[in-house]
Amino acid sequence: MKILSAEETKRICDKVMSLSKADECSVTLTGSRAGNIRYARNNVSTAGLVEDTQLAVQVSFGKKQGTATINEFDDKSLEKVVRRAEDLARLAPENPEFMPAVSKQVFKESPTFSAKTAAIDPEFRAQTAAYSIEASRKNKLIAAGFFTDRTAFQAIANSNGVFGHQLDTNIDFTCTVRTEDGRGSGWVKRSANDVSRFDAREASDVAIEKALRSVDAKALEPGRYTVILEPAATSDLIGFMMNGFDARRADEGRSFLSKKGGGTRLGEKLFDEKVNIWADPWNPDVAVLPWDVQTMLPRERMALIKDGRVSALDYSLFWAKKKGVRPVGAPGNLIMAGTDKSTADLIASTKKGILVTRTWYIRMVDPQSVLLTGLTRDGTFYIENGKIKHPIKNFRFNESPVTMLNNIEEIGKPQIIGGDEAPYAMAIPPMKVRDFNFTSLSDAV
Repeated sequence: MKILSAEETKRICDKVMSLSKADECSVTLTGSRAGNIRYARNNVSTAGLVEDTQLAVQVSFGKKQGTATINEFDDKSLEKVVRRAEDLARLAPENPEFMPAVSKQVFKESPTFSAKTAAIDPEFRAQTAAYSIEASRKNKLIAAGFFTDRTAFQAIANSNGVFGHQLDTNIDFTCTVRTEDGRGSGWVKRSANDVSRFDAREASDVAIEKALRSVDAKALEPGRYTVILEPAATSDLIGFMMNGFDARRADEGRSFLSKKGGGTRLGEKLFDEKVNIWADPWNPDVAVLPWDVQTMLPRERMALIKDGRVSALDYSLFWAKKKGVRPVGAPGNLIMAGTDKSTADLIASTKKGILVTRTWYIRMVDPQSVLLTGLTRDGTFYIENGKIKHPIKNFRFNESPVTMLNNIEEIGKPQIIGGDEAPYAMAIPPMKVRDFNFTSLSDAV
């Protein structure tokens, strides 16, 4: 598939809008080329290249809206999708929360594209899998993994003069390594816009080492422990929490940021003062597109938590107007401040504690407190006198990331990781947290 240029996408968007008879017309045009390789039991199982291009057209007549999508781009097909969207809009009931399309905007380009990532070929993917497979075989281990690389474009436009076009790339790698008898397991995840930041050997070695060290795990009584949480262990927990930063949810009493009796907890100190979390589309480590595709508004650098205080909420166009707040594009990434300390440094400063590689199968227990339950897996270890003493059996935990971020003792160096429970690119540090609540043992490895 051809990655379309700004001139090509603008020509298509302009054509679509010229065909529309509606009061307003908005267009989103996206295309991607995604390569992948998957392996299991030390053998490649699938590999391929998936190409896709989609055009979405949204129109409105007054407060009636209709949306239609298509993946064909000849003149007849473009007219077809516009007419379909218009037919749907005429049939739709009026939207009581309708907001008109935004006016013309200025978008500052963000560093989302890497030529090296875009140039990834089948040989590169095969070599990535080979590193894990060969090293695992040498250690009498069994590897399974998935590597994907993606090159894409996105264009947005509306009948008020908005137009934006940008390329982006990313890679994602996960690998699970197990002992032949299934008693040991290690796991690793790596994400990046620029493949130059990815080292397949380093990533595979992490999973292999954890698998080797996790054999013969000993049972430890459930309870509250000092824990060192690697970024993969905290990213999903924090992702759940950040969903509560929606302003409407907080105003309507459906969030941990809702205040009893009405209002929100904006400005309140809810976390340890070491906690600073912000969004920044231009951060080179986790750059994202400079607009929010839902609103077509520019994103901004936005402090969400500053020195432990809630400093911003995310407003939809409708809710911003209702509350008299200036709307901005919703955050596309999350960055948490850290230090230069490594995970090994955090371990070295721990008299007694538990190292958690990964949290898994996380579910919400109580939205008002963001109480979550889930399991540790793929490498959980007991720490004593600054060293890993032995592997331990996995736990089920019941813990809130709000409480977790209040009990921080030390923070390490942020690492890039994708969040599965929120649509964010993340830079999250490992952290040492006291009184983390493990409620029961798990037989999973």
